[in-house]
Amino acid sequence: MPPHPTKPATEPAATPGPLSPIPTPTPSSSASPPTPSPIPTSSTPASAPSRAPAPSPPSSSSAPASAPASASPPEPPRSGTPGGPPRRPRNPYVRLFAVPGARAFTAGNLIARVPMGMFTVSAVIMIAGSRGSYALAGAVTATGLAATAVVAPFTARLIDRYGQARVAVPATVLAVLGSLALLLCVRYGAPDWTLFAAYAATATTPNIGGMSRARWAHLYRDDPRAAHTANAFEQAVDELCFMTGPVLAAFLCAALFPEAGTLIGAVLLLAGMLLFTAQRATEPPVAPRAAGRRARSPLRTPGMPALLAVFLATGAIFGSMEIVTLAFVDGPEAGPVMALQAFGSFLAGLAYGSARPAPDVRRRLLVCLAAMTALMSLPLLASGTGSLLVLAGALLLAGMATAPTMVTGMSLVQRLTPPGQLNEGMTLAVTALLGGISAGAATGGWLVERAGAGTAYALPVAAGALALGLAAAGVRPRGLPHAPRHADGGTAPD
Repeated sequence: MPPHPTKPATEPAATPGPLSPIPTPTPSSSASPPTPSPIPTSSTPASAPSRAPAPSPPSSSSAPASAPASASPPEPPRSGTPGGPPRRPRNPYVRLFAVPGARAFTAGNLIARVPMGMFTVSAVIMIAGSRGSYALAGAVTATGLAATAVVAPFTARLIDRYGQARVAVPATVLAVLGSLALLLCVRYGAPDWTLFAAYAATATTPNIGGMSRARWAHLYRDDPRAAHTANAFEQAVDELCFMTGPVLAAFLCAALFPEAGTLIGAVLLLAGMLLFTAQRATEPPVAPRAAGRRARSPLRTPGMPALLAVFLATGAIFGSMEIVTLAFVDGPEAGPVMALQAFGSFLAGLAYGSARPAPDVRRRLLVCLAAMTALMSLPLLASGTGSLLVLAGALLLAGMATAPTMVTGMSLVQRLTPPGQLNEGMTLAVTALLGGISAGAATGGWLVERAGAGTAYALPVAAGALALGLAAAGVRPRGLPHAPRHADGGTAPD
C-alpha cells in the first residue's frame, strides 16, 4: 500500500535548513568510511538514526526521499557543496519530475485525460450512426455538457473536503457506468430519452487536470518557478490530449465497431484514475475546517467573477474557431487542419514553461490576450486567399498564444483560491471555459449560415477582443492573497 501523504507531527524536524546536503555519519553507515564535514550542523548524533533509517537505499536525490510528504515541498538537488548531491539539472522539466512520485501520478493523469477528448466524438459517431440523426447526437452531448457545468464544481468541492482518492474513484465509477449505459442503450435501441439520462450521468467525471495541478501546486508551493513550469506542462498535456483524443476515437469507431470509442475511453478513464489516486504520497492533504463553519466558495473571492468572465470569452474563441474551420474546410482534411492549432499551442506551452514566471501576472495576462486576439486575425486573412495550406499555417500560428494565455489565467485562479479549495477554483474556470466553447460553437454555426465561413472567422477575433476588454476592466485582484504558496511568483499590483 502506498504511503499516506501525511506523517505524524511528532517527527523531529530541527535542522538548520530544509534538508542538509551533507550526510551525517551514523553508526549504521559502515559500508563507506565517514567523511568529515567541514561545515558544522546542529543535528546531534543521537537524533540522526531517527531521521535516516539504515535500510533506505542510496539515491542520487536523497533529500526529497527523506522528507515528509506533507511538510515543505521537496527541494531539487543543488550543487556547490563538496560531497553533496549531483548538480541541479538545467532543463526545468527534468527538475520538475525529480520529485518522487511525480512520474507515477503523471502517468495516471495522462491515461485518464486522453478519454476527455474522445467521449464527445465517440458519442456523436455512435448515436448518429445508430439513429441516423446528428441533431439527436448533438442534443445528447449538449445535455451532458450542461450537466457537467452544474455537477463538476460540487464534485471538486467534495474532493477538496475529503481528499482526491476518497471522492474521485467513486465519482469516476459512476461516470463510467453512465458511459456503459449509453453504449447499451444505443446498441439495443432504447428510447431516445434514455440516451439523455445516461450521458448526463457522466457529469460526475472528476476534473483530472485540476487534481493534477493541485498536486503540483502542493509539491512546489514554495518554488514559484517550478510551479510555473508545472502549469505550462499541464496545459501542454491538455492540448496534446484534445489533439489526439478525437483522432483516436474516430479511428476506433471506424476500425472496430461504433461503440468502441466509448468503451475503450471508459476503460482508460477508470484505469488512469485508479493509478493516479493510488499515488498517495503526492496527494495534497485535506485542509482542516473549523467546526460549524462552511468554507466560502472561491466564486465569492474579489476578482474571481471577472476572471471567470474572461475564461468564458476565451472559450468562445475556441468554440467558434472549431465550428467555423469545420465549415470552411468541409472535408476529411478538416480534422488534421484543426489539429494544427492545438499542436501550435502544445509547442508554445512547452516553451512557455521554460520562461521565467511573470512578476506581474495581470499584466502578462493582458499581453497574452492581446497577442491571441492579434493572432486570431490570421485565419480571417488566410480565408481570403482560398488556400488550404495558407489556412493551415495561419491556424498553427494562431494556436501559439493559447497555452501562454491559459497558463497565466490558471495562475491567477490559483492565486485567488485558498490552497484547500484549489480543485473547486480550477473547476470553476474549466466550467466557464466549457460554457464559452458551447456558446461560441452555437454562435459560429449561426454566423456561418448567414454570412459564410470566411466572414465567420471574424467571430474568434471579436471574442478575443472581448476577453481582453474584460480582463483590462475587471481583473484587478487586490493583493492576490495566496500568491506566495502556489503561483507563478511575484505579486500583481493593486
